[in-house]
This record gives sequence, structure tokens and C-alpha cells, in this order.
Amino acid sequence: MTNEELSRRILELVGGRTNVTSATNCMTRLRIHVADDAGIDDEALKSLDGVMGLIHDQAGYAEVVVGPGRSRKCADVFKELGIPASAEVGAGSDWQANKAAVKAAQADNRVKALLKTFGEIFVPLIPGVIAAGICGGIASLIAQVAPEYAQSPVLSVIYSFLSMIQAAFMTYLTAWTGYRAAEKFGGTPILGGMVGMVTGLEGINDISRAIGLFNEVQPLDAILRAGRGGVLAAVIGVWLMCQVERAVRQKMPDSLDTVFTPIVTLLATLIPYVLIVMPLTGLVSTGLCKVVEMVAMSSSPVVRLIAGYLGAALFLPMVAAGMHHGLVAIYTVQLETFGYVTLYPALAMAGGGQVGAAIALYLKAKRLGDKRLCQIISGALPAGILGVGEPLIYGVTLPLGKPFFTAGLGAGFGGAFVMLMQVAATAWGPSGVLGSFVMTAGPNGAAMSAAFFLVGLAISIAMGFAITMLLIDDKEIAEM
Repeated sequence: MTNEELSRRILELVGGRTNVTSATNCMTRLRIHVADDAGIDDEALKSLDGVMGLIHDQAGYAEVVVGPGRSRKCADVFKELGIPASAEVGAGSDWQANKAAVKAAQADNRVKALLKTFGEIFVPLIPGVIAAGICGGIASLIAQVAPEYAQSPVLSVIYSFLSMIQAAFMTYLTAWTGYRAAEKFGGTPILGGMVGMVTGLEGINDISRAIGLFNEVQPLDAILRAGRGGVLAAVIGVWLMCQVERAVRQKMPDSLDTVFTPIVTLLATLIPYVLIVMPLTGLVSTGLCKVVEMVAMSSSPVVRLIAGYLGAALFLPMVAAGMHHGLVAIYTVQLETFGYVTLYPALAMAGGGQVGAAIALYLKAKRLGDKRLCQIISGALPAGILGVGEPLIYGVTLPLGKPFFTAGLGAGFGGAFVMLMQVAATAWGPSGVLGSFVMTAGPNGAAMSAAFFLVGLAISIAMGFAITMLLIDDKEIAEM
């Protein structure tokens, strides 16, 4: 099918235009909110050509896996059909039905709903994360391989462009977060962006000095300082802003709304935001970083080995359950604090374990003459090698059951290796072979860090292959 044909068919199978309240996308999934959950035809969606998998574990919400690139194009088709990207701001949305669906989902699992909220805020930022991370990684490689790059006009210009792209994202990360959070919470996006941007402004330090909260000797230890709380502060602050904005708008006369609602909202929000939210979320951010330092950046090789193995081995079940969204906040806090992410490289090994398991299954299926399974694996394997794991998760390992777990067991060995070698990333998102372009941070230098990542990936593939070959016999393949 063409992307338009696939999108229209998916729309039919989730109850049609009148049932869909909003539709957005992440890197591989089309995320759909509906008014009536009964309108979603699970079995028909799973068997639809072009659909790699379906996650429908919340009332009124489903994620249809269609693959990288295609998910964005399908979301664009939905938008052209008049379906809003956010239920809160869609004039044609049935907000009462949408609210009931969200409440029902929260009642089932509040923690999962909270994690998914963080995911929905940060997922649209991933293209920027990837672009900034890859550019930053290549810039680091240039500086390492050619220390005298500044003397070369060509290398100097290339380095400057790459560095500017990285800075354009990292310098204003809290602003992008605030803008997206306001979209999610139903506020005015530009006001959310302004609240987020305030987080990093030097004026925060002036306020902190004036009220005696600044630490001149150790500024990073100050109770209140520029950047304190980071993206966590921005998310909570913008949520507060949205509540204030709604309250102000209800009381404000229509003739004065455009001029006075924004300024009253910002003033009423920024005082508690700067004086309360930023210091408190700063403590949370510091705590999260301390936990990551104690585990993923421990001085003990044994601790790093165990943490790397468990993280990589458990990541696939977290993805299948939709719990991986909560990790985005940890990645972001670590990136803000240290300038790199140490947890993600280990978790990225999960894709390598799947590739190894899939190769083992392919060889067994080929020996047994199972052409259908061979065709499914050969179609999903190239994407898995490049770092897009969902075709393998939802098309091969998870439906077959046992290989889903042998893949995780194999991935753990690669995770243990990369965390032992202290591989660090400048971004998250790319994994597989393509992930090497962002695995360029940490104590080993850019080139060695990327090399260690590729070695870890090879270990994951090899161990996923070996464990699957060992624990799954031909009889089980024949029954799958």
C-alpha cells in the first residue's frame, strides 16, 4: 500500500474519523487517541499489510507500529484528513470522551500513564536530539583526529557548523521542552517555551544572590541557580503555567484577553516556579544523577558489569510494556548535567541481542523449510542491524515468545561490556550500527568509545545467536 492507503485503512480500523480524537507519531509508531475504545479492531490491525505490530493496552489509546519514516508520513496523512495532533487543542475533538478515556487509563496504571506523558513530551524532540548528538560526535572526532583543525579553513568551517547545530539544541533544551509541554498540557506553546527558557537565564543567579540562596564558592551547589532543575523543572513549571493560564482566561474580559492574559500568566507562574519549583526539582535531578553515577558510572567494575547486563537484558520487556518512556527523562537529565548519557549505550545493546536471536531463528527455519518465517525475518533484519528494533520485536521475537527472552539474555553481555568500558553517548535514539555516530563521549575519547560500542554490539549479536541456538530446538521452531 501507499502511505495514504495504509493511513486510510488504519483510520477505518480504529473507528473512522469521528472516533479518532488525535493522532501523532514517534520514530516508528502512529499514536492514536479514540473516543470509543470498542471501535479499535485489534486483530484486523495486526494482520494489515504494512503494520508491524500493535500496542493496545490502554482504554482510548493505541500505538500502531508502521516503521521509521513511515510513521511520520502516516501522521501527516491523518493531519491532512483534519485529525489534530493534540486532543487538548483540537476544536473538533470530543473532549469529554477523551477525558474519560485518559481517566480510565490513569485508573488502570497511574505510573504508566505518567511515564507515557513524559514520553509524549520528549518524543517530538528526538530528531533534534539525534541531529545534535551526531553533529557533536563528529565534531569530537575531528578535534581528536585532527587537533590542529582550526588551522585548516575547511575543517574549521565544518567544525563550526557541527558545533552550532549541537549548541542550537543543547543551549535551548529547556525552551524546547517547555514549548512541547505546553502543547501536551493544553496551554499556549510560546508561553511554555518562555517559561522553559527562563530556567537557564543569568537573571536567576541575580535573584538567587538577592535572596541569599547563591553559593559563590561552588555555584553548582547553590540551592537556586541558572539551570537548576533543568527539563524536570520546565515540565512541572509549564504544567503549573497551564493551570494558571486557564484560571486567568476564565476571569479575563474578552477585550483584554490577548494583551493581559499572557503577561499575568507569566508573572503569576514565574514567582513560584523560580522560588519553589526550580530548587525542589534541582534536588530531584541531583538525586537522579547521583543514582546513575553510583550504578552506571561506578568506580567498581563489578557494579558496572551487573548494571550493564541487567539494563540491556530488561530493556526489551520495558519497550514491549511501554515503560521505556520514563527513561527519556533520565537521559535528558544526565545529558544536561554531564553533557553525555551513560545509560543509553548499554540499553542500546538490546537491539543486538534481537539481531543475533533472529539470525539463529532464520537458520533453524531455513533448515526446516519454513519459508514464511524466513521471509518475515529477512524483511525485519536489515532494520534491526541499522538500529530500528521494533520490526523484530513485534514481527519476530515477541510473537514467538521464547526468542524474546533469549534475545534479552544475549543482549545483557553486550550491555555489561559497554558499561564496563564506560562508553557514553552524546544523544539517544540511534542504536545498532548507526548508533556508533553518537557513542563518542566518556573517558576513552571519541574514536575508542565508538569502537567499544561496536565491539559490544558484536558481543550482543553473538550471544543472542548462541543462547537462542542453545535454548530453542527445532521442534519448538516447527510449533511456532
